[in-house]
Amino acid sequence: MTESAFLGKEYPDLINFSIGDPDFTTDERIINAAFTDAKNGHTHYTDLFGDPELREEICMYHHDVYHFQVGLDECLVTTSGSQAMFLALEAILDEGDEVIVPEPCFTPYPYQIRISGGKPVVLPTLEEDGFQPDMGRLKSLLTNRTKAMIINTPNNPTGVCYSRETLERIAQVAMDHDLMIIADDIYPLFSYAEPHVPVATLEGMRERTITIRSFSKDYAMTGWRVGYTLAPPFLTKMMEEINENNVFTAPSISQRAALHGLRMRNLVQPPLVEEYQKRSYYAYERIKNIPRMSVLFPQGSIYLFVNIKKTGLNSREVTTKLLHEAHVLVLPGYAFGASGEGYVRIALSVGLDKMGEAFDRISLMDIFSH
Repeated sequence: MTESAFLGKEYPDLINFSIGDPDFTTDERIINAAFTDAKNGHTHYTDLFGDPELREEICMYHHDVYHFQVGLDECLVTTSGSQAMFLALEAILDEGDEVIVPEPCFTPYPYQIRISGGKPVVLPTLEEDGFQPDMGRLKSLLTNRTKAMIINTPNNPTGVCYSRETLERIAQVAMDHDLMIIADDIYPLFSYAEPHVPVATLEGMRERTITIRSFSKDYAMTGWRVGYTLAPPFLTKMMEEINENNVFTAPSISQRAALHGLRMRNLVQPPLVEEYQKRSYYAYERIKNIPRMSVLFPQGSIYLFVNIKKTGLNSREVTTKLLHEAHVLVLPGYAFGASGEGYVRIALSVGLDKMGEAFDRISLMDIFSH
């Protein structure tokens, strides 16, 4: 990812589809409310579990939206979803424990698992299965060292949503084999195919699920670096102790911004959803009409995972040609694991006008001509 971003700087007219950073600025109302709080003294350490007001608001949110009762002792505020994943893995893994990772996957997962002393075990998912995990394949990977499975839906990079049926089957495997589920729920707002189903709300899964949430995408707050975990109290306490000796607490001002975001969600989120749906469907229609490109119908997240196998080139070669010939920057599928080869990921992080220009350029390339 870093290499792609570096290469892209040589073209002033570059259209950047490479990074999942929304082109929206955090809503001014959130910024102003957080700024006011800062002027009024919210510039100190918070409670070690996070700002009590924010944690109460998080609990109310999950009750209101998912009818899921969460206690304050089950909630820990973190400095981003990525740091929350680090805390979760550090809390549950012993040296040599295995973690099932459906692939293609968010690039940091295998590295984070190894840093925590674990071993990532890849579960390939296939486009012909809608990138849904296959249960037979999953069960074949289980050993006496399997500790957990990471689930990310809506998914980065594939853009699919796991169906309720898929999640219930995974939950059954977890209960049958005493596995923890780490639910990396970063894009719940952008679940177009069907309402987002938190794994922890499924029968029997509350005590064996660590839910990770972030304010980055759902509130256009990537730079504030704030997220949270929901987990059983004993795990939440373990993660808090790790966090205390790592970053101590998440930034107090960011926590206030998160609090105001939650309280204003019915005002600030609908325009985000509407715009990303438009972009998803527009990109899908454009890709459908470009020879040697194909993509599944958009289900969720802010990404499309585009099949480029008919070009006869690998994903790195296609990415390089897109950059140098069309001045369009995307990420090669292999960046998301071996299962991602033959694809490129498009992040819907520019407006429709620029998207249109990008696809106009792409359609003129020799590798995508008839």
